[in-house]
Amino acid sequence: MPNICVVGAQWGDEGKAGIVDLMAEDAAWVVRFQGGPNAGHTVVVGEETFKLHLVPSGIVRPGVRCLVGQGVVVDLDVLYQEIDMLEGRGVGTQGRLFVSDRSHLIMPYHRVLDGLNESRASRKIGTTLKGIGPCYADKVSYRGIRVADLMNPTLFEERLRSRVESANLLIEKIYGGDPLDFDEIHETFRRHRERLAPHVADGVELLHEAGLKGDHVLFEGAQGFLLDVDAGTYPYVTGSNASTFGMSGGAGVPPRALDRAIGIAKAYCTRVGEGPFPTEDHGPRGDLIRERGNEFGTTTGRPRRCGWFDAVAVRYAAMASGFDDLAVTKLDILSGIEPLKVAVAYTVSGERIDRFPADLDSLMNAEPVYREFPGFTEDITAVTRFEDLPANARDYLTALEDLVGVSVRIVSVGPERDQVIFRD
Repeated sequence: MPNICVVGAQWGDEGKAGIVDLMAEDAAWVVRFQGGPNAGHTVVVGEETFKLHLVPSGIVRPGVRCLVGQGVVVDLDVLYQEIDMLEGRGVGTQGRLFVSDRSHLIMPYHRVLDGLNESRASRKIGTTLKGIGPCYADKVSYRGIRVADLMNPTLFEERLRSRVESANLLIEKIYGGDPLDFDEIHETFRRHRERLAPHVADGVELLHEAGLKGDHVLFEGAQGFLLDVDAGTYPYVTGSNASTFGMSGGAGVPPRALDRAIGIAKAYCTRVGEGPFPTEDHGPRGDLIRERGNEFGTTTGRPRRCGWFDAVAVRYAAMASGFDDLAVTKLDILSGIEPLKVAVAYTVSGERIDRFPADLDSLMNAEPVYREFPGFTEDITAVTRFEDLPANARDYLTALEDLVGVSVRIVSVGPERDQVIFRD
């Protein structure tokens, strides 16, 4: 197995965790390289369902070691909840789960500021209110607090005091909120330091040594390409590079460490939160897809906006990310829906365009140009070979290949590990 990066090709929630879990069977390491607890990854193993937000999806595979990379922002309360959940269900983490000492920490003031920013914004972004954006903002403005800082009690106290003081100025003077208590936060993180210590590691060194030994590494992105802070639908994005070009910096490995990139896309499309979504279906078919696909956010519980496959957007993601293969998930949800529609272009101000525009107004007002395909009615949840899919389902997938420009090599027809078809 080569070193593989798995990222979402849409607005997240594409089913990356299930593909990562499946591929982790042959991996030595699974590395999360960006995002934070705003990402919800669901892994189904038989009768058990594991919902993860920070811990890499490979953790449920015995013997696989997992790293929370330096590009991830870490909420220690969430991390400990996941560790407790996993340990309570017989999944060991000691000696298997590591957190990079260069990862930045989400602090209580980040969550407070996230909520205050969103509540006062004239144009809401639709954040998860978990402090992700403010934490990344502190990171790039040189005010962040990292895991390594927490491990140094003197340095941590100094940096925390400065940040609480400046955060309280904003909370009190700008937003009229109640100030945070330094002593309370300091004591909480003193306890965090003791518990986190066994998991802290130099992620760069760990992965370098893994490479020297020839260990296979699976790099796992959170969110999806269209939420990438640089390439996505700005400003309706996340605070990090949710794409293959975020892998190197977020994991702490050179670009040459990557052998293959796989993009994950649903057979339709969803989005959580605000922002442009050209193929959103506001009618009964969108509601049907949501109901069948159980399209509710793993992290927020919010209903996902649902619509049709957007080949313009996924083609853009494929070009920028360099996908070698495409995995199409939840094909089974489309059974019985007639016809199937795929956006092949947009109309913006009366002009047809075939590219994914950067201009927000163009995206917000883009009208999709659809190509329709005959649907299929068969139950495909037990199909194990591509050749055994209904003809119309195969034709639909072949059309997606042609429109995106990347071969569909993986198809999921259900949530279980044995409901994934590997083509060729």
